[in-house]
Amino acid sequence: MIVLAGYESGEDFGDEPCEFQLWAERDHLLHEIKVPGSPHVLRYNDAGLYGSVGKTSKDLQMTAAQQTELIMALCLDPRFDLRKTYWLLTGIGGIDPATGSIGSAVWSENVIDGDALVEIDEREKPKDWPYGLYAIGAKAPNQLPPRAANAGWGGAALDYTMAYALNPRLAHWAYTISKSIEIPDSPDIKGWRAQYKGFPLALTPPHVMMGDVMGSNRYWHGALRTQWARDWDKLWTHGRGVFSTTAMEPAAYVGTLTRMSAQGFVDINRVMQLRCASGYCMPPTGIEPESTAGVEFHGNQAAIEASYRVGSAVVNEILNHWPRYENHIPSDQDSGPGTAAEDR
Repeated sequence: MIVLAGYESGEDFGDEPCEFQLWAERDHLLHEIKVPGSPHVLRYNDAGLYGSVGKTSKDLQMTAAQQTELIMALCLDPRFDLRKTYWLLTGIGGIDPATGSIGSAVWSENVIDGDALVEIDEREKPKDWPYGLYAIGAKAPNQLPPRAANAGWGGAALDYTMAYALNPRLAHWAYTISKSIEIPDSPDIKGWRAQYKGFPLALTPPHVMMGDVMGSNRYWHGALRTQWARDWDKLWTHGRGVFSTTAMEPAAYVGTLTRMSAQGFVDINRVMQLRCASGYCMPPTGIEPESTAGVEFHGNQAAIEASYRVGSAVVNEILNHWPRYENHIPSDQDSGPGTAAEDR
């Protein structure tokens, strides 16, 4: 089992925790392996849990390249056989107040890539466009690019997707395993979410839920960009997905794992995505977006704690019952902890 976080501030042990430190400390990931080409050491314990992080505050670049480097380095290291490894990708991010509340933990069926697109400044876009963002190869927002010759660069046919579909049955199984986990609430969180009147789900206490995550290196914020994210998710999932949380690195992680799975290094059906909400991706009604962009202090610690509590419930279930899950990927048809189809 490998847990990969997106970002850690400072050290892996002993200072203010971010996305990886609770895993390193509480699961005693005291052993380490230096992996050539990896931006961070691979830590592990004697129970079979491994963990690393793609980016730290020591990095000098704000890019998702480190996440791709980490996956590639692990997959290509001849010491590792990762074909039956389960992966938990986890971290914090913003949440759409239309779907949930800060502090909540969100399991995802889909990871949406929000980076590669055409952008026209809103001051120059056609007046009937909702925003100046649209798919490469398309002619306007909320259109899929035509899959035909001469649609793309150099006359090539465009045939691509911005959505990575994870194993939905595994995602729902993880949700079932962890949905009763208590996530800490606080007066500060209650006070902040109370401002989101008109968004009933934003007013609820932190809880475990399902929803898609969008990965983008652009730290976007506001009601208009949130509507774009909702539309972008619907567009690329053909109406099946529901945008819920924002993040930076998930698309880089999952995209690289998908490529490595196609080459037989890993099994993409064993990959899980958990994102926990440290803030909302838009301000309360009537407040300017620049005043809340990057505001995560209300829910930051709750989200970090939720990531560990909720994620570790699934990690421990798999590791503690490895004979059941080594060759049987759990699904929503399994009845609960410690059960698998071959046990019945």
